[in-house]
Amino acid sequence: MASKDSPRSPNLIDRHVGIRIRLRRRVMQISQQALAARLGITFQQLQKYENGVNRIGAGRLYELARALEVPVGYFYEDFDQAVDPSKRSEEEATIISAFVGSREGVQLAQAFNRIEDPKIRRHLLKLAGSLGEAPGKEK
Repeated sequence: MASKDSPRSPNLIDRHVGIRIRLRRRVMQISQQALAARLGITFQQLQKYENGVNRIGAGRLYELARALEVPVGYFYEDFDQAVDPSKRSEEEATIISAFVGSREGVQLAQAFNRIEDPKIRRHLLKLAGSLGEAPGKEK
């Protein structure tokens, strides 16, 4: 196994690619088992890709793009803004990963994106923030 500082070790780009794989798979409503079978790998290997634990080779990334019906560039979209270390802290990257990694997070993002009125979006964000606060804690 490569050390943490090894050039072969997974990094923030690998995590971002994994997040994008999980997001697309969930949007398409494909299980890890079904996608892994299409690729000829175990679902455990797919989990490692999605969690950014294992790096993905160019050939495998191409196969993933075909299976998920997206261009290869899809996996790199928004990387600079989403997880560039100069723009996001490790904590923020973890929060984003957890959100996108949950079924409810994907569904919420899809529903939110269908709301066209910016005022309604702001109200919904405020509501979600207040619902997420600890009981008895007021601002």
